[in-house]
Amino acid sequence: MLQFNKIAMFYIHQSACISPQQTFGVPLFNELVAYENNQLHAIEPKYEGIPPAQIRRMGQALRMGVGSGLSLLKNNIVDGIIIGTANGGIEDSISFLNQIEEYEEGRLTPTHFVQSTFNAIAGMLGLIMKNKGYNATHVHRGLAFENTVLDAYMLLQENADTQYLIGAVDEISVRNYHMESIAGWYKKELIKSSELLEHISTGMLPGEGAAMFLVNNKKQNAAAKLLAVAQFHSTNSNETFQTLKSFLEQYKIELDSIDLFVSGNNADARFQECYLTIENEFASKPIVHFKKMFGDFQTVSALALWLSVQLFHTNKIPDFMLSNNANSSETKRILIYNNYRGEQHSFYVLERV
Repeated sequence: MLQFNKIAMFYIHQSACISPQQTFGVPLFNELVAYENNQLHAIEPKYEGIPPAQIRRMGQALRMGVGSGLSLLKNNIVDGIIIGTANGGIEDSISFLNQIEEYEEGRLTPTHFVQSTFNAIAGMLGLIMKNKGYNATHVHRGLAFENTVLDAYMLLQENADTQYLIGAVDEISVRNYHMESIAGWYKKELIKSSELLEHISTGMLPGEGAAMFLVNNKKQNAAAKLLAVAQFHSTNSNETFQTLKSFLEQYKIELDSIDLFVSGNNADARFQECYLTIENEFASKPIVHFKKMFGDFQTVSALALWLSVQLFHTNKIPDFMLSNNANSSETKRILIYNNYRGEQHSFYVLERV
């Protein structure tokens, strides 16, 4: 049997999200923003709590991470800040390298270098809030956020009365986008993002965003319980469903107890078998495809988790989110499945409190 890491969970109390949809500061967006240029860029809000002199110097990833994180930290004290990212502020990294060439390794401005490091987001949040607690950043490509969740879980097991800010951030870098396009990871034909699942072909639509969560072990006033998470590596699409069954069995979760399946299907023809095998098992249940809303990137599972938490607070799933005609009655338990390039897979089970 395929081996994978599995974890029992904690409670999510508050969350914040910046994405290609109108998600910041609202319980759940009620209208789908569609994109036609094959890139789903984040809709950035007016950032509050960040000094204007600082925000002018921040790259996009740093703005999104700090802005969404501060919205939760301004009214809450945490014992640590844990962020997952695959690329960090990659645009600032490239800008710094360009400066080295332009100034012939002379007197360089340090801003791009400081903000390009992967831990800049967690570090900046700690500095602004004067938080001297645990501060870590996980960089594991398509499982960066999953390892952030694992880190928080272990800390909460060791220190039951603590509370943490966890989250994930990634941006679309202009230069990185071109490199990934050449490598064949993005769709070549122009399509409307809202019609993503009608265009099964090689490639995906890139997205970007940030999602943050306030988590602890306390059930009182919680928004949701993250019941279980699994992550595993495999390039064999046939193993996906067998791994899901094994995962649910180990947590004693019945397949029929899942009320909603949130699928990371990205319409890339190379990975359809991974997704469709599971989607077929939930054909009688509501299915939501989140990548037509947020695009695809390494830490998009954090945005899927944010979306799932918000769906617990609605009596009906919006029609534009549903990908089938199944009855969307009260949702008590949600399964999320995502994979990154057919290699790094993750499952989440989220439960209404």
